[in-house]
Amino acid sequence: MIYRQAQLTDAEQIAQLHAESWRRTYRGLFTDEFLDNEADSNRRSVWNERLASTRQDQFVRVAEDAGILGFVCAYGHEDKVWGSLVDNLHVALGYQRQGIGTQLLGHVLAWLHAHYPSDPVYLWVMARNSQARGFYEKLGASNAGSVDKANPVGGGSALNCRYVWDLCSTK
Repeated sequence: MIYRQAQLTDAEQIAQLHAESWRRTYRGLFTDEFLDNEADSNRRSVWNERLASTRQDQFVRVAEDAGILGFVCAYGHEDKVWGSLVDNLHVALGYQRQGIGTQLLGHVLAWLHAHYPSDPVYLWVMARNSQARGFYEKLGASNAGSVDKANPVGGGSALNCRYVWDLCSTK
């Protein structure tokens, strides 16, 4: 397994993995119309834009072995109160529970700690996604509360939990 910085040429594979993960995990939380007919093009647009960016506060890493099997994306100092945001972490279904997500999260937390050492780190996970919630709790994140959030691209709304790490206290 190779872990490397994502490149613009990875956008299509990342978008496919992202859309498939949404279809598998968020059925009933996003509209079926969006998941079945719009998720692929939406994610393709997002990832082409993100990977064409030269934002210094953005970190995108992939796990690759005969194709992209997982990815993580984060933004440093995204929120004045909550700190840096882990915006996405997805691993292909057949490769989950093999340490790929843990490795990707380790890469992003190390980068955030090196570049934004005084920031806590947070992410949003839908309350219904018990597998992801358990994963983050196992890796030391704490649930800092839940908010009903509208899904701006997928329609509907869902209860989301904000998970937080305080990297300053883990030096």
